[in-house]
Amino acid sequence: MSRRVRLLAGTKRGLFLFTSRDRRTWESTGPLLVGREVYSTRFDPRTGSIRACTTHSVWGTHIHVSEDFGETWQTLTEAPHYDDARGVTAVWEVVAGHASTWARLYAGIEPAGLFVSEDGGESWSGVDALNTHPAAETWQPAGGALALHSIHVHPADARRVICAVSAGGVYRTIDGRHWQPVNAGTRAEFLPQRYPEAGQCVHRLLVHRLNPERVYQQNHNGVYVSDDFGGSWREITNGLPSDFGYALALDPNNPDAAYVIPEESSHMRATVAGRLRVYRTRDAGASWEALTRGLPQENAYVSILREGMTSDTLDPCGVYFGTSSGHLFASANAGDDWQLIAGFLPRILSVSAVVL
Repeated sequence: MSRRVRLLAGTKRGLFLFTSRDRRTWESTGPLLVGREVYSTRFDPRTGSIRACTTHSVWGTHIHVSEDFGETWQTLTEAPHYDDARGVTAVWEVVAGHASTWARLYAGIEPAGLFVSEDGGESWSGVDALNTHPAAETWQPAGGALALHSIHVHPADARRVICAVSAGGVYRTIDGRHWQPVNAGTRAEFLPQRYPEAGQCVHRLLVHRLNPERVYQQNHNGVYVSDDFGGSWREITNGLPSDFGYALALDPNNPDAAYVIPEESSHMRATVAGRLRVYRTRDAGASWEALTRGLPQENAYVSILREGMTSDTLDPCGVYFGTSSGHLFASANAGDDWQLIAGFLPRILSVSAVVL
């Protein structure tokens, strides 16, 4: 392999870069954005830039932009926020708009809300059709706070956008103006109604790049797949040791392949039985296999957070995840085996991969 892969590991105390030409030997740089909690990093394929979302107990919430794949950063003046007492506690992610909308960005924030910028992040406005939707009355803080995250624009249609709220469910628009909850078939065991229209706690939502109608979600109660851009869902938890977890990644070359890391329960929030296992499906959830080679199988009581797992776009894909204990793992062969590429970092909040 001649193309370099760069991992951006966002931690509770800054950003670390790891770069490799063979996905076996890695060079590290950092910390950058020192002292900041790095909630997410996102590559913008339209411009080649990367945006990082951070928060700091003194400096507050910011969005940063890098034009050299994470080596240097500039801080934007504005961050999306409510113009009332809610303000903004954190920006969870900033994602690129459709390829046809050069300067459009979407942002998900805490307290939960969707915001849009038409000038590359210089200014922001709330998407009121979603933020004031009647279903928003069901939104409530979860263990990971009340946040909107996992925003995806359909690559074939700039008007079609889907996102998730924790806890609040999945929402989408198909015309760019009207938003609706799309949670048919997903459970909410913590609510009086087991299958409500809205209010589910979605931990992670991913759209496949080759077949954008195929969407996966790791929910507070189960793993699900959709074949109609979230219009309906099929539970695929059977075969996993738990229905709880945060981490989710896809094989970008195979719409039927996905990865999760189940956790014991919403009370324990650590790997099942202290065994660090990645589970892979290659048949859209009909079956799962535990991937353990190179991963600790005893006394590994760690958690992997919402943004803590990702994949690259090479074939076979690389899969990567970081733990609450500051350990960063990588697989160069779609999860068949793993290596520890960094240990004892600060608590890892986010991991993303860019092929240079």
